[in-house]
Amino acid sequence: MQWSPVVPVKRLADAKTRLGVFAGPRRAELALAMTCDTVMAAVQCASTRAVVVVTDEDRAARAVRALGARVVPDEPAAGLNPALVHGAAEAARQHPDAGVCALSSDLPALRPHELDRALRAAGAHGRSFLADAPGSGTVMYAATPGAAFTPAFEGSSRDRHRESGAVELDLDGVASVRRDVDTVADLRAAAALGVGPHTAKVLATLEI
Repeated sequence: MQWSPVVPVKRLADAKTRLGVFAGPRRAELALAMTCDTVMAAVQCASTRAVVVVTDEDRAARAVRALGARVVPDEPAAGLNPALVHGAAEAARQHPDAGVCALSSDLPALRPHELDRALRAAGAHGRSFLADAPGSGTVMYAATPGAAFTPAFEGSSRDRHRESGAVELDLDGVASVRRDVDTVADLRAAAALGVGPHTAKVLATLEI
């Protein structure tokens, strides 16, 4: 099965505020770099039909288009989950035979083959999700063609997705998919896995 990952990107001025102590005035640059590495890996994934980025941030839109993603504006402007539903609907209109999956934008160590492993596992279920490394959140929520796409990100989303009836994917070998970044400790963990070139370029000028 082929998939259309949907990646939400908020305004860079509001992104990754908990990294401000570490990155200082380069926080927005770091947030964009992590998004670019996420999108680049998703585009390169063997199971990917198309990558859709939902954003109203012009700088991010230009960067991800250059990587091969399609950009749609956040027309609902009502928060993360409505943005994901909107992006998934656009993806399904373009590629109705592909599944849709919401993918976190802050996966700087993402490996295409690990994402492919997760998506192949998701293909066995109508709705499924992959928890983040700490175990309380979600990094990927997937729906096969014809299944309801009802993401419930933010906060303790693992429990909400499980309670909604989505199947939790229990996989080994997908550490880079699970490793989202909100804190400096998360960033260090991602760096230990090996981040992509955009994030590495920023980190090379910062001490971590």
